[in-house]
Amino acid sequence: MPMFAWTGRAADSSAATGVIESRSRTQVAQMLMGMGIVPITIVPQQLSEDAGATFARWFGRARIGTQELLMFSRQMHTLLKSGVPILRALQALQESSTHDGMRRLLGDLRSGLDSGLELSQAMARHPHCFDRFYVAMVRVGEGTGQLTETFDALYEHLDFQRLMREQVNAALRYPKFVLLAMAVALAVINLYVIPAFAKVFAGMKAELPLMTRLLLGASKFLLAAWPAMLGGGFAAGLATRAALARPRGRLVWDRWKLRLPIAGKVLRKGALSRSCRSLAMVLRSGVPLLEGISLAAAVCENAHIERAVLGMRQAVERGETVLAAARKAGIFTPIVLQMIMVGEESGTLDAMLDEVGRLYQREVEYELKSMSQQIEPILVFFLGGLVLVLALGVFMPMWDLGKAAIK
Repeated sequence: MPMFAWTGRAADSSAATGVIESRSRTQVAQMLMGMGIVPITIVPQQLSEDAGATFARWFGRARIGTQELLMFSRQMHTLLKSGVPILRALQALQESSTHDGMRRLLGDLRSGLDSGLELSQAMARHPHCFDRFYVAMVRVGEGTGQLTETFDALYEHLDFQRLMREQVNAALRYPKFVLLAMAVALAVINLYVIPAFAKVFAGMKAELPLMTRLLLGASKFLLAAWPAMLGGGFAAGLATRAALARPRGRLVWDRWKLRLPIAGKVLRKGALSRSCRSLAMVLRSGVPLLEGISLAAAVCENAHIERAVLGMRQAVERGETVLAAARKAGIFTPIVLQMIMVGEESGTLDAMLDEVGRLYQREVEYELKSMSQQIEPILVFFLGGLVLVLALGVFMPMWDLGKAAIK
């Protein structure tokens, strides 16, 4: 996505600048308004980067991932809590880091602070490392004087995101391995086994069974058409990627994912857990409700749910209660709506939203455990079907040939 350099004015009338990765100027303006910043100028920007740095960032040790941000957040919390100034903390982290990308990033953050930027503004120049949720939280911490607590909260937020991804990957590890093994087995069978048996079948006088003829025909087709199929798959992948780069395509794709029989519930509850816990965190940090809803929508990682959460913001802007907005969004269960109602009436909305997020997290953990048990019978069914097809198509003719030879 393109980069946009922007200037604006924050809620306290102070000047603000930064760089945001987005699809259009309109989306940048909406993001800034959600962060409480009135945009003044939004200009497309081409960030220059030498080929070596680009290669290192994507393929080498310079690429910054969740683990590096986790360590950075924890170390910043520890240093600031110990009374170390921000510049000295960044310098200490830069000198002690063994990660090329982090050293380069920390050096750029120090340069930004030396030039008069706030830490959040310096971070906003690196959207590939710090998303707008991270930047907004740091900006709030700067404004409230609670930057130490902010980094601790960001560490917990990133650790929660990491835990969710690891749980999903762990649940899908076995199905992925089985599907890969099936794909390799099918490739070996079509490339080597069936052609070898085809020579044997060619010498048989009797008519081959239907399943055998289907297997031989499929093998011949795959051997002859695999270049075209490979090219078609590559073209389809590019077309899919281009479609997903558009807001409409991403919305359709994410909405379809939520309707998947087994994984849909996990994806939905995982997105809602991230959104609710993030909103609770920003509200505890002193972020206004409307801005907090916008930030919570940004961490959903699902365009359909993000759209529903942003619809809640619009409803609250019109003067509706959070409960009414959540009910109209249509993404929360009745139990969750009751918890939101209690939190709003008692003035403990942040605590109740955090509890809602933990509730969804426990449900995700349960769904992930049961998902493996639900997928295993399906995989066994497909494996059994593969063995049955091979038995009927390959071994039955050989069995018939052996019986004919005995006679």
